Amino acid sequence: MPYPPAVLFDLDGTLTDPMEGITKSVQIALRRQGIEVADRRTLCPFIGPPLFESFQRFFSLDDERAARAVEDYRAYFSVTGIFENKVYPGIPGLLQRLHDGGTFTAVATLKPAVFARRIVEHFGLLPFLDRVAGSELDGRHTTKGEIVRLALDGLSPAMREGAVMVGDRENDIRGGKENGLHTVGVLFGYGSEAELRAAGADGLAGDAASLEALLRAFPPRREGAAPDTRRGGGEPVINEDGIADGME
Repeated sequence: MPYPPAVLFDLDGTLTDPMEGITKSVQIALRRQGIEVADRRTLCPFIGPPLFESFQRFFSLDDERAARAVEDYRAYFSVTGIFENKVYPGIPGLLQRLHDGGTFTAVATLKPAVFARRIVEHFGLLPFLDRVAGSELDGRHTTKGEIVRLALDGLSPAMREGAVMVGDRENDIRGGKENGLHTVGVLFGYGSEAELRAAGADGLAGDAASLEALLRAFPPRREGAAPDTRRGGGEPVINEDGIADGME
């Protein structure tokens, strides 16, 4: 089966694993607010959601302190943390096959677009992307739904109708649904299966191979549980509970 006419990808936790760079940047920003976090792994919930909101949610910073923390985060991230990152296995090949097959491919991320573009260029992914949409450093474009709309701008109704949003967190799924897209949650990022199912993901994939199989299988079943292709390769194999056979 052919690929969808358009596929939008989240960046962090979907195309690349930014854990080292993001958690170091958050750790440094918190230290400058007088907060020490010894285990950077506890900062993984910062991967995906908006930074300002995360500093407030997880550390109860007021508006002024959260804004300063974002500035301190970016001071480290923009120079060093941005490249403390790695591409997930199989992603470059998938992007190339989609792009070469005529699919419109784009990044739709809450990360500032200027950083997102540097990352995909650094890792050699930019030639396989038609657009990189993200937030702005001045505070514009701060919701996933808005960024998905930016990524879709100019596409025909037919391309929009068959488009798919791929991401690892609930805001990716909800941002896609807000714009009428099919949605796929990836389980190799930083959102849990429960989070993605609760957000209403149309499908779940455990690696790049199973993601590709699911993209080829769209439109997925919309009744009941979401399809799940965590085994990789071939068409989705789904039991009556919506779980891939052999994965329970």
